[in-house]
Amino acid sequence: MRILLIGGNGFIGRFVVSALKQQGHALAVFHRGTKAVPAGVDEIRGDRNRLSASTQELKRFAPDVVIDLVISSGPQAEELMNLFRGATRRVVMLSSIDVYRAVAISQGTESGPLQEVPLTENSELRRSLHPYPPESVQLLRQIFPWVTDDYDKIPAERIVMNDRELPATVLRLPMVYGPGDPLHRFYPVVKRIADRRRHILFPETLAAWRSPRGYVENVAAAVAAAATDARAARRIYNVCEEPSFSELEWARKIASEMAWEGEFVVLPVASTPRHLLKPGNAAQHWAASSARIRHELGYEEPMVIEEAIRQTIRWERENPPAVPFLAQFDYAAEDAAVAGHRGVA
Repeated sequence: MRILLIGGNGFIGRFVVSALKQQGHALAVFHRGTKAVPAGVDEIRGDRNRLSASTQELKRFAPDVVIDLVISSGPQAEELMNLFRGATRRVVMLSSIDVYRAVAISQGTESGPLQEVPLTENSELRRSLHPYPPESVQLLRQIFPWVTDDYDKIPAERIVMNDRELPATVLRLPMVYGPGDPLHRFYPVVKRIADRRRHILFPETLAAWRSPRGYVENVAAAVAAAATDARAARRIYNVCEEPSFSELEWARKIASEMAWEGEFVVLPVASTPRHLLKPGNAAQHWAASSARIRHELGYEEPMVIEEAIRQTIRWERENPPAVPFLAQFDYAAEDAAVAGHRGVA
């Protein structure tokens, strides 16, 4: 197959390219040109925010399938479908778990009863659009330059899935971790263990909170499977590991791989240092089901979770964030909290 990847040179995209290359497909990557593409992959340079300006080059590649890894809004979805309608057989859009109402409830932007988990593709979506306030969007753009001011995957999903002429597939991705993770999801625990901390603290609400995750290579395998299987046309799939572990369970897995002999301390919210608290309603979990993609497409993770964790720990130790997350590390406050907790006990 001939497969075009829009934004295919980033954190997830480079693993998707690797998976598809191994399958022998002819690939082209449309990107800004900030990084070199792998050998044997065609390159088309341009701006995702001005996709139509590259129409001639994109159509010249004559893709069978187009994978848009960085679609951010409804207007971008309209531009995508208008450009490739009649020029490709199918579009694959990467969406997010943040489309679900459970996410809005947990973030405090919507009220109402807690949503049932695990979330399935039929779970209720957010009622409010634009899930992040402008200041958060600005911060996100520093990490993910493709995020637009009108970021929202829900309108984009509706546009691509309701196109009568050009079939689409939507993949709702989890919290993705692994080598290259721009959010350094493992870093707070890895750093504390590397710093030989005797205690690692969690507020009781966050310790129990469950969300879907996926190792980047495994997520890429799901994208490759959906892009190359015609059965995925006009279908929406959650992509995530199962089961969904709690934050404390994830920390324990990391600690086990690093042979840490310290102690996790779970504190009441009132006793937890402020820098360790997260806003929102932690009673609303995000745990999700990926049963549909496993049943319909036969998807299985190529990398077992133990090795995925080892690879991620190694990368985090070798690649600390350029701008340290200083707000997360106030060891004096953490020591005082432990001492106070022990004194009360």
